[in-house]
Amino acid sequence: MNECLVTVIGNIVTSPQRSRLPSGDGVTNFRMASTSRRFDRETQAWTDNRTFFVDVECWGELGGNVSHTLSKGDPVVVRGELYTHSWDSEQGRRSRPQIRAAHVGPDLNRGTADYRRSARPVPQADPSGVPDDAAAEPPADDPYADRPTDYTEGVEALDDVDSALTGDRAAVPALT
Repeated sequence: MNECLVTVIGNIVTSPQRSRLPSGDGVTNFRMASTSRRFDRETQAWTDNRTFFVDVECWGELGGNVSHTLSKGDPVVVRGELYTHSWDSEQGRRSRPQIRAAHVGPDLNRGTADYRRSARPVPQADPSGVPDDAAAEPPADDPYADRPTDYTEGVEALDDVDSALTGDRAAVPALT
Protein backbone atom coordinates (compact mmCIF):
# COMPACT_ATOMS: atom_id res chain seq x y z
CA MET A 1 0.00 0.00 0.00
CA ASN A 2 2.87 2.39 0.78
CA GLU A 3 5.28 1.16 -1.88
CA CYS A 4 7.94 3.61 -2.95
CA LEU A 5 7.80 3.33 -6.75
CA VAL A 6 10.75 4.87 -8.61
CA THR A 7 12.08 5.19 -12.13
CA VAL A 8 15.87 5.25 -12.40
CA ILE A 9 17.77 5.98 -15.62
CA GLY A 10 21.41 4.96 -15.76
CA ASN A 11 23.92 2.31 -16.81
CA ILE A 12 24.37 -1.32 -15.79
CA VAL A 13 27.67 -1.60 -13.87
CA THR A 14 27.72 -5.37 -13.20
CA SER A 15 26.77 -8.13 -15.62
CA PRO A 16 23.23 -9.38 -14.99
CA GLN A 17 23.45 -12.70 -13.10
CA ARG A 18 20.61 -15.22 -13.44
CA SER A 19 20.04 -17.73 -10.65
CA ARG A 20 17.44 -20.29 -9.77
CA LEU A 21 16.26 -20.56 -6.17
CA PRO A 22 15.46 -23.93 -4.53
CA SER A 23 11.77 -23.02 -4.84
CA GLY A 24 12.21 -23.02 -8.63
CA ASP A 25 11.79 -19.27 -8.99
CA GLY A 26 14.28 -17.49 -11.23
CA VAL A 27 15.82 -14.12 -10.39
CA THR A 28 18.28 -11.89 -12.21
CA ASN A 29 20.34 -9.34 -10.29
CA PHE A 30 22.50 -6.45 -11.47
CA ARG A 31 23.82 -3.16 -10.14
CA MET A 32 23.23 0.13 -11.90
CA ALA A 33 24.53 3.67 -11.56
CA SER A 34 22.70 6.91 -12.25
CA THR A 35 24.83 10.04 -12.46
CA SER A 36 23.21 13.46 -12.23
CA ARG A 37 24.55 16.25 -14.43
CA ARG A 38 24.82 19.95 -13.77
CA PHE A 39 25.73 22.98 -15.85
CA ASP A 40 28.99 24.60 -14.73
CA ARG A 41 28.72 28.35 -15.43
CA GLU A 42 32.47 28.87 -15.16
CA THR A 43 33.35 26.38 -17.89
CA GLN A 44 30.03 26.76 -19.73
CA ALA A 45 29.77 22.96 -19.97
CA TRP A 46 27.78 20.11 -18.45
CA THR A 47 29.66 18.10 -15.82
CA ASP A 48 28.94 14.95 -13.87
CA ASN A 49 27.62 15.57 -10.38
CA ARG A 50 26.77 12.78 -7.90
CA THR A 51 26.28 9.09 -8.70
CA PHE A 52 23.55 6.92 -7.17
CA PHE A 53 24.27 3.17 -7.13
CA VAL A 54 21.44 0.69 -6.63
CA ASP A 55 21.02 -3.09 -6.84
CA VAL A 56 18.18 -4.30 -9.05
CA GLU A 57 16.37 -7.64 -8.82
CA CYS A 58 14.17 -8.95 -11.65
CA TRP A 59 11.92 -11.94 -11.03
CA GLY A 60 10.35 -14.49 -13.38
CA GLU A 61 10.09 -13.81 -17.09
CA LEU A 62 11.38 -10.25 -16.68
CA GLY A 63 14.59 -11.67 -15.18
CA GLY A 64 15.01 -14.12 -18.05
CA ASN A 65 14.53 -11.37 -20.61
CA VAL A 66 17.00 -9.09 -18.82
CA SER A 67 19.68 -11.79 -18.56
CA HIS A 68 19.35 -12.64 -22.28
CA THR A 69 19.16 -9.04 -23.51
CA LEU A 70 21.20 -6.63 -21.41
CA SER A 71 24.84 -6.55 -20.37
CA LYS A 72 27.33 -4.49 -18.40
CA GLY A 73 27.59 -0.93 -19.72
CA ASP A 74 24.13 -0.83 -21.32
CA PRO A 75 22.02 2.28 -20.69
CA VAL A 76 18.72 1.28 -19.06
CA VAL A 77 15.47 2.59 -17.63
CA VAL A 78 14.29 0.68 -14.52
CA ARG A 79 10.91 1.10 -12.82
CA GLY A 80 9.98 -0.70 -9.64
CA GLU A 81 9.68 -0.68 -5.87
CA LEU A 82 12.56 0.92 -3.97
CA TYR A 83 13.28 -0.59 -0.57
CA THR A 84 16.16 -0.99 1.88
CA HIS A 85 17.88 -4.38 1.97
CA SER A 86 19.31 -4.95 5.49
CA TRP A 87 21.56 -7.64 6.95
CA ASP A 88 23.87 -8.29 9.91
CA SER A 89 27.63 -8.44 9.34
CA GLU A 90 30.81 -8.50 11.43
CA GLN A 91 30.79 -4.69 11.30
CA GLY A 92 27.20 -4.52 12.61
CA ARG A 93 23.88 -3.87 10.90
CA ARG A 94 24.32 -2.94 7.21
CA SER A 95 21.87 -1.78 4.54
CA ARG A 96 21.70 -0.65 0.93
CA PRO A 97 19.00 0.50 -1.48
CA GLN A 98 17.49 -2.09 -3.80
CA ILE A 99 14.83 -2.02 -6.53
CA ARG A 100 12.45 -4.89 -7.20
CA ALA A 101 11.95 -4.15 -10.89
CA ALA A 102 8.57 -4.28 -12.57
CA HIS A 103 9.90 -2.89 -15.87
CA VAL A 104 13.38 -2.77 -17.39
CA GLY A 105 14.29 -1.54 -20.85
CA PRO A 106 17.15 -0.12 -22.86
CA ASP A 107 17.40 3.68 -22.88
CA LEU A 108 16.60 4.49 -26.52
CA ASN A 109 17.89 8.06 -26.06
CA ARG A 110 21.35 6.51 -26.15
CA GLY A 111 21.07 3.71 -28.72
CA THR A 112 18.80 1.41 -30.64
CA ALA A 113 17.28 -1.95 -29.77
CA ASP A 114 16.00 -4.95 -31.71
CA TYR A 115 12.77 -5.87 -29.93
CA ARG A 116 11.55 -9.47 -30.06
CA ARG A 117 8.23 -10.47 -28.53
CA SER A 118 8.33 -13.21 -25.86
CA ALA A 119 6.41 -16.42 -26.39
CA ARG A 120 3.19 -16.55 -24.38
CA PRO A 121 1.29 -19.72 -23.52
CA VAL A 122 -2.03 -19.95 -25.31
CA PRO A 123 -4.86 -20.06 -22.74
CA GLN A 124 -7.32 -22.93 -23.01
CA ALA A 125 -10.87 -22.27 -24.15
CA ASP A 126 -13.44 -22.10 -21.37
CA PRO A 127 -15.64 -25.19 -20.75
CA SER A 128 -18.47 -23.73 -22.86
CA GLY A 129 -16.28 -24.24 -25.91
CA VAL A 130 -16.13 -20.55 -26.71
CA PRO A 131 -12.50 -19.51 -27.26
CA ASP A 132 -11.20 -16.78 -24.99
CA ASP A 133 -10.51 -13.47 -26.80
CA ALA A 134 -7.17 -13.25 -24.97
CA ALA A 135 -6.08 -16.51 -26.62
CA ALA A 136 -5.15 -14.77 -29.85
CA GLU A 137 -2.27 -16.44 -31.65
CA PRO A 138 0.91 -14.41 -32.14
CA PRO A 139 1.37 -13.08 -35.67
CA ALA A 140 2.42 -15.80 -38.11
CA ASP A 141 5.24 -13.62 -39.44
CA ASP A 142 6.92 -13.32 -35.99
CA PRO A 143 9.89 -15.77 -36.15
CA TYR A 144 10.56 -15.33 -32.40
CA ALA A 145 7.01 -15.90 -31.12
CA ASP A 146 7.60 -19.49 -29.96
CA ARG A 147 11.08 -18.97 -28.49
CA PRO A 148 11.33 -19.32 -24.70
CA THR A 149 13.03 -16.47 -22.87
CA ASP A 150 13.57 -17.86 -19.39
CA TYR A 151 16.70 -19.55 -18.09
CA THR A 152 17.05 -23.25 -18.83
CA GLU A 153 19.82 -25.02 -16.97
CA GLY A 154 22.35 -26.82 -19.12
CA VAL A 155 21.14 -25.29 -22.39
CA GLU A 156 23.12 -22.76 -24.41
CA ALA A 157 21.28 -19.46 -24.05
CA LEU A 158 23.19 -17.50 -26.69
CA ASP A 159 23.63 -18.21 -30.37
CA ASP A 160 26.07 -16.87 -32.96
CA VAL A 161 26.40 -13.15 -33.36
CA ASP A 162 23.67 -11.65 -35.55
CA SER A 163 24.51 -7.97 -35.35
CA ALA A 164 27.44 -5.74 -34.59
CA LEU A 165 27.51 -2.38 -32.89
CA THR A 166 29.55 0.51 -34.13
CA GLY A 167 32.38 1.94 -32.08
CA ASP A 168 34.55 0.09 -29.61
CA ARG A 169 31.74 -2.16 -28.26
CA ALA A 170 31.84 -5.86 -29.07
CA ALA A 171 29.22 -7.57 -31.20
CA VAL A 172 25.89 -8.41 -29.52
CA PRO A 173 25.07 -12.14 -29.31
CA ALA A 174 21.64 -13.17 -30.59
CA LEU A 175 19.11 -15.29 -28.74
CA THR A 176 18.33 -18.70 -30.15
